Amino acid sequence: MCPQMEVQPEGRSASENVTLQKIKVKIHHRLLALLDLDKARRIPVEQLHKECAQRVKDLLREEKYPLSGPEKQTLLQEVMDEIFGFGPLDEFLRDPLVSDILVNGPHQIYLERGGRLERTDATFVDDDHLLRIIRRIGTNIGRRIDESNPMLDARLPDGSRVNAIIAPLSLSGPALSIRRFGVIPIDMNRLLELETLAQDMALFLEMCVKCKMNILISGGTGSGKTTLLNALSAWIPSGERLVTVEDAAELQLQREHVVRLETRPPNIEGQGEITQRDLLRNSLRMRPDRIIIGEVRGDETLDMLQAMNTGHEGSMTTVHANSPRDALRRIENMVSMAGINYPVHAIREQMSSALDLLVQVGRLTGGRRKVTDIVEITGMEGDVVCLHDIFRFRQIGVNDDGNAYGHFEACGVCPRLLDRLKAQGVDVPTNMFHQRVLKNADSAESTQQQESQKKPIMERFKLR
Repeated sequence: MCPQMEVQPEGRSASENVTLQKIKVKIHHRLLALLDLDKARRIPVEQLHKECAQRVKDLLREEKYPLSGPEKQTLLQEVMDEIFGFGPLDEFLRDPLVSDILVNGPHQIYLERGGRLERTDATFVDDDHLLRIIRRIGTNIGRRIDESNPMLDARLPDGSRVNAIIAPLSLSGPALSIRRFGVIPIDMNRLLELETLAQDMALFLEMCVKCKMNILISGGTGSGKTTLLNALSAWIPSGERLVTVEDAAELQLQREHVVRLETRPPNIEGQGEITQRDLLRNSLRMRPDRIIIGEVRGDETLDMLQAMNTGHEGSMTTVHANSPRDALRRIENMVSMAGINYPVHAIREQMSSALDLLVQVGRLTGGRRKVTDIVEITGMEGDVVCLHDIFRFRQIGVNDDGNAYGHFEACGVCPRLLDRLKAQGVDVPTNMFHQRVLKNADSAESTQQQESQKKPIMERFKLR
């Protein structure tokens, strides 16, 4: 059975589930009526939680609906989630294996685990119940959603990215999408264990980050762009000052000296909007060594390229695109959105001089993420931006479990930027670029090779 096919949830029936949800909301409303909210705000959270739990138990005893002991405990937890958290979603937010939570109206909640979608038996009571949770998410970071502003980009306290859309734009009820991020950021060692890239590819990226090459990470939705960007940030020298610019703050850079900037939507009168371009221009006055943009989407792309060309080497950003060449086309199109009538040739020249490296990531069949291409941008030939493939992932097929498999390979091209790396004291082993299949578990390497991948990358590679 395909993972996307709808199945009948196990456990309680749909009618029983709705009844329990109604009991939960009823108890929630009664509890709020009993609480002195002004007093509740002044007492410690732990004490408030304990008092609420006792009152919920008392209210449960008054309900006529028969509940077993475990069901009462579950219902108590759900009521506490309704009061202090995000209702039915909290159960899934506590599960570290859940990477995406997708809500299609009040009665359909899907999860992604291990790259595969599955439907849950959790539900909201109705549209109003779901809308209350969406508004609570927005209120926590000072953003609103209503009929006049029916879309919301926000984040949860754990850094998870949230998008919501409601009527009149959504015809099937409020829709909510949550992209999870781990409490502990995934580092490069973990990416090597997951076979997201090969060791030589990681070594080359480490050289480029430390030596301040400008890097563009490209990929589709959910391909792992932000995860890779976070992992690369660990190699930025500790003495450098970073400024991040994001629509909804989600980066978890593995550095200490970071200033995080986030856009602001317009208020109810349509005033006060602060865009990524505004923040990027302001960041140039903040004495940054590197500027990290979570994702370029519009006219701020021109300012980003200019910053990379004028003393902010080592900057990094991401873009939605399905191939390295598509990524450059998207950058070109977004520069044209800045309202400056640049000739196409001039835009491409600026791209080729500002960007050093393009890293393409992809989500393969079965849900596995891979670094599919590492490409050097070498300049212009006529009106064409020249790209040289350094490393790539070659997919061979799909196994019996439905997962794509293949191998990483070096493309046999020695990067032109090696001279810049050597000028900064990096001893580059040029044989790592010889055309060959790189060792990784997908190509059935030995157990000894797989065990060596578990060693910290800094123990395997030493940069001088």
